[in-house]
Amino acid sequence: MKKPNHTIHSHCHHNVWDNSLEPALSVTPGKSVYFEVIDSSGGQLSPSSDVSDVKNLDFSKVNPVTGPVYIEGAKQGDTLEVEIEGFGPQSWGWTAIIPGFGLLSEEFSEPFLKIWDLKKNTHAEFLPGIEIPVNPFPGTIGTALQEPGEHSVVPPRQNGGNMDIRHLTKGTKLYLPVWVEGALFSVGDTHAAQGDGEVCGTAIEAPMDIQLKFKVHKGKQIKEPQFVTPGPLAQGNGEKGYYVTTGFSPDLMEATKKSISYMIEHLISQYGLSDQEAYALCSVAVDLKISEVVDVPNYLVSACLPLNIFK
Repeated sequence: MKKPNHTIHSHCHHNVWDNSLEPALSVTPGKSVYFEVIDSSGGQLSPSSDVSDVKNLDFSKVNPVTGPVYIEGAKQGDTLEVEIEGFGPQSWGWTAIIPGFGLLSEEFSEPFLKIWDLKKNTHAEFLPGIEIPVNPFPGTIGTALQEPGEHSVVPPRQNGGNMDIRHLTKGTKLYLPVWVEGALFSVGDTHAAQGDGEVCGTAIEAPMDIQLKFKVHKGKQIKEPQFVTPGPLAQGNGEKGYYVTTGFSPDLMEATKKSISYMIEHLISQYGLSDQEAYALCSVAVDLKISEVVDVPNYLVSACLPLNIFK
């Protein structure tokens, strides 16, 4: 990465979208900003944490985002282009099953925690013989909402937010609608790796730095985020092929749950994982695909496990 024009430190963070927040920084378009980002627990978890710390998480502190940044010249009705220039080094991360949260929360009521060593930078060991490629990206990234007041950062929205799109990697250009003067941009919830769907509710959550450059497209309004990615969507995962489970249902969520449940069964029977390990592995490595939507009354969802993670 080239040297940034500005740095915004991790203490400049917030836990809600609120267009009345004072900007932590003001920048002109074309400038690069280096963001320090804390992990999605808001610093409540650490490399020495154990499963008891998951039970005691304070949800008012989760998913902080660094910012907001005022982009000079950005007005309502414009589009903000955010180019991801790169990421700082990662040292550790975590994946948790949090009771009451996640795709299969009814089936997984007990907490689980995996602490990852990310010092290799390219791969991280889940269990002996299972390694996950590291592909960092920001889980939460967006502009302030037009509506006044505080709005949760947990769900994705028309401003971006907690989209958890694992393809927002280095070189990607993300386009965000501008709803308020200055856009009031923030970013956080950085991940070292994730499967499409993030099914257990967490990815490899990791504190890290991210460098971004901004451009304003005047008078060009989009309704929701769009992006251009420079490479293949499955980069680094397909060399050995995939094992795929499918689920069908007239309800898309039920079809999704079935596909992941079958994948968990496969991981338990084929690789000897516990049910919690299998669920967590699905969240960081398995990609969900909506394979079919037109043959009523059923939807078909595929869960795709990259076989190259097994060494």
